[in-house]
Amino acid sequence: MDTPQLVIGASGFLGSHVTRTLVERGARVRVMVRRTSSLRALRDLDVEYVFGDITDPDSLRAAMRDCEVVYYCVVDARPWLRDPAPLFRTNVSGLRTVLDVAAEAGLRRFVFTSSVATLPIGTEVIDEAAGQHNWERLGGAYVRSRVRAERLVLDYARDRGLPAVAMCVANTYGPGDHLPTPHGGFVAAAARGKLPFYVRGAGAEVVDIRDAATALVLAGERGRPGERYIVSAGFRNTRELHDLAAGVTGAAPARYGIPRAVLPVAGIIGELVARIKGTDVRVTRTTMRLMHTMTPLDHSKAERELDWHPRPIEDTIADAAHFFTRNRKRRD
Repeated sequence: MDTPQLVIGASGFLGSHVTRTLVERGARVRVMVRRTSSLRALRDLDVEYVFGDITDPDSLRAAMRDCEVVYYCVVDARPWLRDPAPLFRTNVSGLRTVLDVAAEAGLRRFVFTSSVATLPIGTEVIDEAAGQHNWERLGGAYVRSRVRAERLVLDYARDRGLPAVAMCVANTYGPGDHLPTPHGGFVAAAARGKLPFYVRGAGAEVVDIRDAATALVLAGERGRPGERYIVSAGFRNTRELHDLAAGVTGAAPARYGIPRAVLPVAGIIGELVARIKGTDVRVTRTTMRLMHTMTPLDHSKAERELDWHPRPIEDTIADAAHFFTRNRKRRD
């Protein structure tokens, strides 16, 4: 395949897996990263590097030159920030700059990494045709920025003819979670026998990071412009995921169950600590709500239209647990 495909945000967890999936499928891949980005997840891949920033139209034009498909994997996913300005600067303002350039680039597809947080919640299983988003206040600034970002992308598809597809990605798990993500961090702790507690009744939509990457690549091939697709393998109880990780490595599972009613109290305490220390902490009322707010989702549209079939989440958690324990041994 001679025409390059561009991954913006290729150094991140999802972006690196999208890049790897494209390379494995024989595509010519160009990646746009910042000069300060860690490239450890890309080092073994034969890709073309372009250094730039989503706020710089010139670097974006250079990156998109001659490309057919752009995979956009940039997101500020820090719902705990006391100052929400960075969330909107990256997730909305920076995205608008990218969309302005993409609308003039003659692309065949623009695949946007959205979130299941852009979907409404309710008492029944939700799909892409569900009504208006109904929990921006509960979700805080992070969810508001994600909802606005997705709306912006779909507006460009409708009003400016951008062939954009929005992928509503669930919590991603799997190997290569170097930071790790907040939810991946719990699996890492469980795999190492360092998770003493679990939250009773907490659950979320989950998906293997490799399957999420495959969904984005399939959307680049056959996704319908102006549409969104749910990318999730299903709703799972978080205690079940953590116990799976512990079972894979032989670690002791979490012993103490914390009722969900305690979470808001923990969030208030975290916010007080942040105020006293003058720094951000990850335990806030918003982050505690995000642990258990979502409604189960129906991803059959992605299966039907993209021919996407996610693997069992048990396999995903096993691979993640092995990754985390191997990485710890290397550091030690």
